[in-house]
Amino acid sequence: MKKLIVQKYGGATLADPEKIKHAAKRIFELHQSGIQVVVVVSAMGQTTNQLIDLAKQVSIRPQLRELDMLLTVGERISMSLVSMALNDLGCPAISFTGSQAGILTDESHVNANIIDVKAFRVEEALKENKVVILAGFQGVSPITKEITTLGRGGSDTSAVAMAGYLNADRCEILKDVDCIYTADPKLVSNAKPIKHLNYRQLIEMTSWGAKVLHHRSVEMAQQKKVILYVGPASNSLSDGTIVTSDFEFTQQQAIAINSFDQVFQLEMHAPISEAAKDLNEVLQKNQIGRPQFLYSESTTHLITGPQEILNAIETFESKQDTYKIKNKRYSSVSVTYSQTVSDAEMQTSEALLNKNNIKIFKSFSMLNSLHFFVSTDQKNEAIQILHSQIT
Repeated sequence: MKKLIVQKYGGATLADPEKIKHAAKRIFELHQSGIQVVVVVSAMGQTTNQLIDLAKQVSIRPQLRELDMLLTVGERISMSLVSMALNDLGCPAISFTGSQAGILTDESHVNANIIDVKAFRVEEALKENKVVILAGFQGVSPITKEITTLGRGGSDTSAVAMAGYLNADRCEILKDVDCIYTADPKLVSNAKPIKHLNYRQLIEMTSWGAKVLHHRSVEMAQQKKVILYVGPASNSLSDGTIVTSDFEFTQQQAIAINSFDQVFQLEMHAPISEAAKDLNEVLQKNQIGRPQFLYSESTTHLITGPQEILNAIETFESKQDTYKIKNKRYSSVSVTYSQTVSDAEMQTSEALLNKNNIKIFKSFSMLNSLHFFVSTDQKNEAIQILHSQIT
């Protein structure tokens, strides 16, 4: 049986015609080597953001169905251009939208979940020795027959779901970075490449701010036992980062620092379950996605999310009595370890931050990570201080 690889190309790697032709050349060379290839593409560059801005110019509150219809255009442009470039190289290729590819979702618009994959047309095309190009970030509800989009990181999730269905040898997430690093190289000059991780470690990292993948896609990879590779679209020989179920570090060690830039402290009239329900109802009525609850204690909650969600929470604060924003100048900084963290590791990190006059608003440990909430203006310094523990 031929080896099968699913590749996902991010928007930055397809930002212009030259980059699309470069991606097509890499795909063609892989196909020529005898490997079956399925390619999942994101929208070019900032296309999705531009489409959202366009929608807001004609509608203050766009209908979510129509917004999904609009947003799927971005990936359809990418898939068509990549397929054209491949055929121009003499490589047989065919493009499919999410619905044509059999990506089935729930009925939600803008942030749907994949519930099943029935990729019969993809399988037929592979049998005909074609490269299959799929529009990521989208699917179709079998109940409503409506086109849906998967929200942030949706193309990653599309790629992993297809890799799981096809039992691919691995799923390659190709980006404009060389690999996963111990910290954001833009913030930490001596950030180190990470060659191997397991799913548990990467889920922790992506749940607490690592932008290299969306945590939903990593959770799906773990569930479907899909081997992940994260590496550069520009260099097919790069080692990148491999993520599997069975990798373990030989000893306990800090492996990565990640952060959320903006965290709101909310005061709510009820404990977490009721308060979250009330908040989500307020946001849903106004066609806004859900925030991520990072920490809850009694009626105090620390949340984050994409900027448009935080902006909306701020905008609607005065129009209801579900919540009040007590502070919006916090950031989270997290240290992910190779194994479950100890009290001693928490004490060491806290002492290090205190020694450097970093004021900690809240700290706690969970599984194999330590989490610190600090003032936003001290976030970058806290990242650099905590990164000094990584050897």
